[in-house]
Amino acid sequence: MSQQTKPRLILVDGSSFLYRAYHALPQLSNSQGEPTHAVYGVSGMLRKLIANYQSDYIAVVFDAPGKTFRNDLYEHYKAHRPPMPDDLRVQIEPLHKLIRAMGLPLIMEPGVEADDVLGALAQYAQQQGFSVIISTCDKDMAQLVTEDIILENTMSNTRLDIQGVIDKFGVKPEQIIDYLALTGDTSDNIPGVPKVGPKTAAKWLAQYGTVENLIACADEIKGHYGESLRANLVQLPLSKQLTTIKCDLHLPYVMEHLKRQPIDKAALKDLLTGLGFLSWLKTLDNSAEIEVVVEKKPAVCAPDYEIILTEQRFNYWFEQLEKASLFAFDTETTSLDYSKADIVGVSFAVTAGKAAYVPLAHDYPGVPNQLDRTEILEKLRPLLERPDKAKLGQNLKYDMHVLANHGIALRCIAHDTMLESYVLNSTATKHNMDDLAKEYLGVKTIHYEEVAGRGAKQIPFQEVSLEQAGPYAAEDADITLQLHRVLMAKLEQHPSLHKLYTDIEIPLISVLARIERNGVLIDTAMLARQSLELAGHIIAIEQLTHDLAGQTFNLGSPKQIQEILYDRQKLPVLRKTPTGQPSTDESVLQELALTYPLPKLILEYRSLSKLKSTYIDKLPQQLDAKTGRIHTSYHQAIAATGRLSSSDPNLQNIPIRSEEGRKIRQAFIASTGYKIVAADYSQIELRIMAHLSADDGLMKAFTEGHDVHRATAAEVFSIAPDQVTTDLRRSAKAINFGLIYGMSSFGLAQQLGLSRTQAQAYIDLYFSRYPGVKNYMDSIRKLAREQGFVETLFGRRLYLPEINSRNAASRQYAERTAINAPMQGTAADIIKRAMLATDQWLQQEKPDARMIMQVHDELVFEVAEDQLDYCTTYIRKIMCAAAELDVPLLVDIGIGNNWDEAH
Repeated sequence: MSQQTKPRLILVDGSSFLYRAYHALPQLSNSQGEPTHAVYGVSGMLRKLIANYQSDYIAVVFDAPGKTFRNDLYEHYKAHRPPMPDDLRVQIEPLHKLIRAMGLPLIMEPGVEADDVLGALAQYAQQQGFSVIISTCDKDMAQLVTEDIILENTMSNTRLDIQGVIDKFGVKPEQIIDYLALTGDTSDNIPGVPKVGPKTAAKWLAQYGTVENLIACADEIKGHYGESLRANLVQLPLSKQLTTIKCDLHLPYVMEHLKRQPIDKAALKDLLTGLGFLSWLKTLDNSAEIEVVVEKKPAVCAPDYEIILTEQRFNYWFEQLEKASLFAFDTETTSLDYSKADIVGVSFAVTAGKAAYVPLAHDYPGVPNQLDRTEILEKLRPLLERPDKAKLGQNLKYDMHVLANHGIALRCIAHDTMLESYVLNSTATKHNMDDLAKEYLGVKTIHYEEVAGRGAKQIPFQEVSLEQAGPYAAEDADITLQLHRVLMAKLEQHPSLHKLYTDIEIPLISVLARIERNGVLIDTAMLARQSLELAGHIIAIEQLTHDLAGQTFNLGSPKQIQEILYDRQKLPVLRKTPTGQPSTDESVLQELALTYPLPKLILEYRSLSKLKSTYIDKLPQQLDAKTGRIHTSYHQAIAATGRLSSSDPNLQNIPIRSEEGRKIRQAFIASTGYKIVAADYSQIELRIMAHLSADDGLMKAFTEGHDVHRATAAEVFSIAPDQVTTDLRRSAKAINFGLIYGMSSFGLAQQLGLSRTQAQAYIDLYFSRYPGVKNYMDSIRKLAREQGFVETLFGRRLYLPEINSRNAASRQYAERTAINAPMQGTAADIIKRAMLATDQWLQQEKPDARMIMQVHDELVFEVAEDQLDYCTTYIRKIMCAAAELDVPLLVDIGIGNNWDEAH
């Protein structure tokens, strides 16, 4: 009897999926703030299995509480595993109730693990003439695979049959136990053989067959691996025993016990109501079946992909592109660095499920003849450069750069799926195509590593065979087109988000690309001098720390720092790591540094070392050989609040409070005949707070042009503005900025060197003088709890899934974010609007000036010396008009030979 005609048993590894769902899904909670995401994930998986297989036989197996026989065999078994998180523990009981209400047999056997129960039930069912699907994420279960037992991972949509096990692990299913015994398992604390990884284990088993044969021939194994094997021969039998699933259990079940029962509709309705699974609740009708209500994914067309190698087929596709109102376009290249990337091939799609790849520069032995890259790009140029021909892509800014490297100016970027996803919900998922396809289409795409390899063995794309490259590249265009249809439909349901997408994010692509290509000039000689000076300073600090410690130690080693601070210096332990060791992270050292000199020096050493390695020594290496400039990459879809981030180099993280950090900015210089112009919004987030809160005191200070920190000091400390000292102004500034970032009295006390009581008194005074701010904070927290998100003035949303969490720390973080995100996000929107307007002026009026950087609330330009007055006047005017607030926007402009001088 074939597996298809045999009755089928579905066995679910409930414990495996419980943890996977807990870690994989964003935190969800019901109306009472009780966490529900693990329940949601596991129940969704169960309903998917029921829908897919329609089997009468299904059972869900969980680990029973308490120790198992493996703990008796080896006292350290799973000893390193942290305890179950509290917000997962409270989800177990409702999940079990839900499973039983669904009519599914639920099994827990004391003294053994869920794996053992699954193995015993699978073999029993096989003996009864059943085929078995085990739904699990656990690699150990591969030892159970036979012709009639297959593993399925519902979360990753992958299956493992006998050949699948061989392909994945390099050994047969019956060798998996030996394989695991050799490699060990750090999560279960199974020792294995040190230094022996999957490849070595598979190689040995291919030669010797079993661990027992390997032990008998251990003297034949040469080198370090052989030494490690022989040194651990005694523990190998134990490792094998620990990894062996115990299939000979005497369980009190027959197949009838593993049969689905009618659902308990009343209990199920009560549970779904309490959990807040309302969409599932709506689908329950009078039938006895459980309907699948996992959010319906749009139908994904069966792929019809083509590799174009002839002019005839290219001309056919070119005609389709010309006729299309919108087409998806993608490039395959030689590098992820846009400044160095050359085109290897291009792909496009016009209709869902149908796409083509044009290979142009693949190079490997036996590669078929390809169309000429120069000729094809020239044929595509008019289409790509047409300002009225709508194009769609995923992260099209990169493709824009790559085409520019070949002299093509990509115009009319109509849509970008990365930005559609980001604007729709910045925190729902990562915004890469693979994750978006899984989230919104339910499709597992071909990953780059599957065609090009991983790690050191990864080959450049031009060396990937056309048989592999074609489907991968064509899929990119096809899936992008299908994603656009889904994401745009969702965006159109929210007019403010749609407007944000079309008016800000999409046009910003071209602006950012221009800024990136402009780049900024670097004085490498100055950086070389700074590197030498800083190296001497770092050595001096290192020596001083050794003197204070009374011995030499490695300042780069957390373990040695831990020993020095806590074991030898006996400093108080403020926090511990998850493994119970005293923490040496930065926040802990900062607290200790308020009282003790050694942690302060260690922090200074870390800071200077990071400056030297991250910027001073690295910036010269990042110069483009052709332009002699630094070309950073700006990212629109990373920061949840809408702010831009940058990389290679990260311009946002260059410190400006320290002298050494400011010196780095001195190396960002203007070309001869030009000056650096830095235009910085003045206290923009406080101005936005004044607008949002409508607080009379803050509004008055900004409207009348007062120094807001001096005005706050005068209000809080009940003195005249001219009596405010530098220290009092500093305290007021800390309060002004600290409160909008959610700073507690403890944090303010640390920053100002006060007692916590005194810091709290300052905060209370602040709120009594600015009651509108307090009212705003209270109201925005309440609104966030009710609707689950907050918005900027321009409609950008930040969802806060933890705002009603029972976990106090998670909930408080979400509340602080609810207060701050509308200000940060609005500031981000404003500077983006300023960039768009400034770029439009630069393109239309064409002054001898270019925008070269955007950092925090600042735009940086390189302006010809003879046009400084003209340009600074317009820059200020444009930036001040980027938004209409109830208080004026002010822009501070500085001019200098370098960035530091201009700031």
